[in-house]
Amino acid sequence: MILYTMMPHELVFPPDADAFGKQQMVKYQGIPLLVEQSDQQNVQVVRILSSDPQHFLDARVCPGEKISFSSLEGEVTF
Repeated sequence: MILYTMMPHELVFPPDADAFGKQQMVKYQGIPLLVEQSDQQNVQVVRILSSDPQHFLDARVCPGEKISFSSLEGEVTF
């Protein structure tokens, strides 16, 4: 679909502020990740924020994988 308009992109497609509020950047074994809380003890990987190609081949951090809070580096609060 092509949308021809002079309206700014932000007005046509408003960002969903609630979806981004639940996400947080964390490090898991040195790999920066964007995660969101899935339950009380786990987070789910949304995106890999690394530029290292080897990190994208690591099956433990594929988007959709669940990681426990205890294995994350640093402090994580949602």
